[in-house]
Amino acid sequence: MSASTAPPQDEATAPAQATQTEPPAQAEPPAPEKRRGADTRALTQVLFGQLKNLLPGTPEHNRVRGALIEANLPLVRYAAARFRSRNEPMEDVVQVGTIGLINAIDRFDPERGVQFPTFAMPTVVGEIKRYFRDNVRTVHVPRRLHELWVQVNSATEDLTTAFGRSPSTAEIAERLRISEEEVLSCIEAGRSYHATSLEAAQEGDGLPGLLDRIGFEDPALDGVEHRDLVRHLLVQLPEREQRILLLRYYSNLTQSQISAELGVSQMHVSRLLARSFQRLRSANRIEA
Repeated sequence: MSASTAPPQDEATAPAQATQTEPPAQAEPPAPEKRRGADTRALTQVLFGQLKNLLPGTPEHNRVRGALIEANLPLVRYAAARFRSRNEPMEDVVQVGTIGLINAIDRFDPERGVQFPTFAMPTVVGEIKRYFRDNVRTVHVPRRLHELWVQVNSATEDLTTAFGRSPSTAEIAERLRISEEEVLSCIEAGRSYHATSLEAAQEGDGLPGLLDRIGFEDPALDGVEHRDLVRHLLVQLPEREQRILLLRYYSNLTQSQISAELGVSQMHVSRLLARSFQRLRSANRIEA
């Protein structure tokens, strides 16, 4: 009777045994980026520890220094990505940032207790900014306008992400609490980083290059002053002498044709022309 009322031994202990045999939950592995960053920091610390005991210029010093540069190139790429909106080849920006990285490695003192990325980032970014300031701009813009352009560019990216479209000038101005004229000035200043070739064809409109549409010096401009001077001198001559000059040099008639036109002798026409020339020369202050 008692055996029939007692719970079976196997059924009672089964849950406890299952609980004991269940493996403990394992912690999630760290993200690859975090683990890679930690490995880079650890490697950088070890390499700097080796570098301080080596004589500069020796093969071993150069090898460790090169390893430091290689290990921290992701830092340079991260800094260079901040300037991707400048439309400058990213390889060039990374190369300039690498110069800043090398300078930071040469000046870094591990004994100060500062992490190398914290120390190196301002140097890398500063080198890239100096490159854009000194070598990329085709037209120099005021410093304040350049700094404001950076804010306009950042606000444009944020608003584009928020709205899913390109923001208007008014929206950018409202975001930064500046006038629309300042926004337009900043956008215009941003174009100073790139010069358009005069010989390049215009995309989309099918028009020729800018060089073909730029005005040129009209060779007839040289004659404008002369014609004005001649007009001023001619009005000082008698009407008959004015007509003779016009027939001779504007209608291209010969002296015999002019004599027939006016009903005078050719000799008289010749004397009138010579007298007109003499009067014109005496009245011409430039030639005098």
